[in-house]
Amino acid sequence: MGFLIQALSSAKPYLLMVALQFGYAGMYIITMIGMKRGLSHWIFVVYRHATATLVIAPFALAFESKIRPKMTRSVFLKVLLLGLLEPVIDQNLYFLGMSITSATYASAIINVLPALTFILALIFRLEKLNLKRIHSQAKVAGTVITVTGAMVMTLYKGPIVDILWYSHHGASSAHHAAASSSGQQQWLAGTVMILLCTCCWAGYFIVQSMTLKEYPAELSLTALVCLAGTVEGGIIAMAVERDPKAWALGFDSRLLASVYSGVVCSGIAYYVQGVVNRMRGPVFVTAFSPLCMIITAVLGAIVLSEQVHLGSLIGAVIIVMGLYSVVWGKSKDHLLTIEKGAAHELPTVDKRHHPTCDTMDEPIKVTKIETGLPQEP
Repeated sequence: MGFLIQALSSAKPYLLMVALQFGYAGMYIITMIGMKRGLSHWIFVVYRHATATLVIAPFALAFESKIRPKMTRSVFLKVLLLGLLEPVIDQNLYFLGMSITSATYASAIINVLPALTFILALIFRLEKLNLKRIHSQAKVAGTVITVTGAMVMTLYKGPIVDILWYSHHGASSAHHAAASSSGQQQWLAGTVMILLCTCCWAGYFIVQSMTLKEYPAELSLTALVCLAGTVEGGIIAMAVERDPKAWALGFDSRLLASVYSGVVCSGIAYYVQGVVNRMRGPVFVTAFSPLCMIITAVLGAIVLSEQVHLGSLIGAVIIVMGLYSVVWGKSKDHLLTIEKGAAHELPTVDKRHHPTCDTMDEPIKVTKIETGLPQEP
């Protein structure tokens, strides 16, 4: 029983991140459907994080009221930066790029996230690198390979590859016409937007890691970031979307996209990422995005009748190879950290079983000899 508990505890970060990728894949599909039915991504970001704030805040108040540290000016500024990086800039750029390209392509090119996070972690000294060790060389090589895969996806489009028979038969003529009419300039612009959003997302994990050291309360930090994203995103959305009718939601896919993304991909995701970030660091958190790409590609072919281009497929394979080189090196880092921590622990000596140690560690005590004379008061 004890072995099973220990195995589950060791597998906890992996299970959490894998489950999170399924949640993100569902968000990409549902959001794409909502945007095709008139949902503005500027307004979607506001509704998404307003929902997340309402869901997470009660749990933060209930479970972290006694352990929540004091809010300092430094933490407050970091919360504002976190709310601007991920909820506002990152997500709006992502949905803009996804609307120009496709959900499958966007989820594939987002796989450069671990490489960018690794580079930023090195810059901010959150990640250690020793080129004399094989696992450090694997992390560097994986980063270079991942960036190469992203460049292949960006510069080479290629013919359409049907990953499922359903995508070939279910593709509508309107979708094919839209895909053929979208020029190389639009595709390149969408790629640049997704890459910029990935840079913001990597920066979010770096700032989150720094903030958790000052403010080690994941639920409270999640609620504060969602609240900041709601306010900052609302200001931008009101400046962009002037039509009040655009803010109206019915009981349709637009409402489902806002609620699902707010609960699963903002509230739960930010909290889970914060927990795993404290346990394994920002590079580990971002190491599971290729799984999301595979799930999204399958769902996109079935639900949205999306078709994958050969360049996207080749680039995605290269990215996965580089990514798991980074993951392997990161796993060796974790094992070395555990071994080093165990080596630094000094063995405890029970002096009751080693009386000779008393003469070494304590001064010699001189006892008086009883002579029968009265002692002085």
